[in-house]
Amino acid sequence: MPVLDRLPLRGDETVLDAGCGSGRVTQALLERLPAGRVVAVDGSADMLAAARERLAGDDRVAFVHADLAGLELAEPVDAVLSTATFHWVADQAALYRCLHGVLRPGGRLVAQCGGEGNIADVRAAIADSVASDPELRGRLEGFDPWMFLAPDQTEQHLRAAGFAEAHAVLQAWPIETTDGREWLRTINLGSHIERLADVALAERLVDAVHERLGGDPLILRYVRLNIDATA
Repeated sequence: MPVLDRLPLRGDETVLDAGCGSGRVTQALLERLPAGRVVAVDGSADMLAAARERLAGDDRVAFVHADLAGLELAEPVDAVLSTATFHWVADQAALYRCLHGVLRPGGRLVAQCGGEGNIADVRAAIADSVASDPELRGRLEGFDPWMFLAPDQTEQHLRAAGFAEAHAVLQAWPIETTDGREWLRTINLGSHIERLADVALAERLVDAVHERLGGDPLILRYVRLNIDATA
């Protein structure tokens, strides 16, 4: 796992998994912490429930339901790891202040999320689809759930939050899928579908975006933002 490989561990640390989701990365992290602990945090109660089920019986994990931009912990952690989460946080300044606040001095933050230019073609297709459909426009106009920042913007937030060292870099990460509708439905358009709360309308959006992207095989131009910082 490339992100986890960037975090050096002795094996006895306490590590915060910031945005643990269903616990897949948490599970891999625990394998590297035979004498350590993980604090698994997520803002979704459903995701935490899935993580609890996946990691049932492992007493090295503490689960916390919290917003990362308002996170407080009783004790500091040695490191923070995060994957595919930070671009969902609207208040980026508060995010990094809180992460710095829960890290011990000298602790490491290693993360990867969507960065500047991420899925730009998908976002353009969404905007065109919404603009051309009055019903979609009435529900989704102006809705943009992502914060895809440039490296310099991220480094500025990190330094303002108090991190002594801050480095961020973009990485092109194209993905090809032969089931584009399912990918769009479950990954890229999940927040839009939740906002629509209408199955027929959601499928209309999926079809419109899929068609504008050229159909299958669908090539999605992901851009990852790799973040490394020291408190």
